[in-house]
Amino acid sequence: MYVSYTGSKVKTLSYNMKSMIFAAGLGTRLKPMTDTLPKALVPVCGKPLIEHVTRKLKASGIDEAVVNVHHFADMVEQWVSSQDIMDIRISDERAMLLETGGAVLHARPYLEGCGHFLIHNVDILSDVDLRWFVARNSSDALATLLVSGRRSSRYLLFDPQTMRLVGWMNEKTGEKRIPVPGVNESECLRLAFSGIHMMSDKILEVMHKYALDHGLYAGSDTPRFSVIDFYLDVCPLYNVYGVQADNVRIIDVGKLDTLAEAERSLASLMKTE
Repeated sequence: MYVSYTGSKVKTLSYNMKSMIFAAGLGTRLKPMTDTLPKALVPVCGKPLIEHVTRKLKASGIDEAVVNVHHFADMVEQWVSSQDIMDIRISDERAMLLETGGAVLHARPYLEGCGHFLIHNVDILSDVDLRWFVARNSSDALATLLVSGRRSSRYLLFDPQTMRLVGWMNEKTGEKRIPVPGVNESECLRLAFSGIHMMSDKILEVMHKYALDHGLYAGSDTPRFSVIDFYLDVCPLYNVYGVQADNVRIIDVGKLDTLAEAERSLASLMKTE
């Protein structure tokens, strides 16, 4: 189900690219706030997270977005219907939370045919120049991931020469996935994912085939799967690149113990804009 809300201040697209905001998560790390509020509407510096993200997309020249909803979906829809920032559609996941990969595939009717689209987690705030990021997308890329050298427990592994994705590792558990043959792990760049990535709309058919091959459609019109698992499965065959941006501030507002820090960081960030 897709519902379109067009704000009165919408302008012409600057570079013909749509966006998707991941906003359907349960926000369990933000409990007890998310017992009565969707993560997308958690306030930071007096504005809900989704407003910070949509305003950033708008300032970057993107006027259209689709937002997936599940947890307190009606509240997110109400906010979307009352905003005048950009043209926003709703991708309804009330029946089942589809995870990040399934969410993109579910929004296929809206995203297909646009050439490229930007994905942005609703709980990520940053001073990343999205125009800069978009300009670094390669024409042969199935997807391009914004990454950095910040500390994390989980890292994506990249070929240092080509910046192609070749694997993943969890530093805490020691778990690793390196699906690309002949990769020397010690030579790989270990970089943290930012929750911001860009996809070619060709990825939608590749995702569909991935879901078919893995039997994910069983009993459902739209499968559930992680976009990172998908990337790791297809990276031996398709170009999934990383773009490294280290001189930026990326604020993860996905955890309650970082919310106060996020307030301080965002207030500082807003003063410098």
